[in-house]
Amino acid sequence: MAGLSVNVVSADQQIWAGEAVQVTARTTEGEIGILPGHEPLLAILASGQVRVRQGDGTIVEASAEDGFLSVENDTVTIVSRNAALA
Repeated sequence: MAGLSVNVVSADQQIWAGEAVQVTARTTEGEIGILPGHEPLLAILASGQVRVRQGDGTIVEASAEDGFLSVENDTVTIVSRNAALA
């Protein structure tokens, strides 16, 4: 199964980048889960946790405030005004 290429950035720095099998984030419409093969998407982030599950089961967590989440061609980009690893 192909994975996701994930990039989490804040206004001034890259927070985390790598490969994952699932990304979960809080949007203004509610929590969303992204798996490989997801349709293209642009969503507005709400304040909350972003969870990135890697292939070995490790979960990377980051807090994010305001911004957006973009999904296209198994690439997930999360841009937040203020983000930090939890």
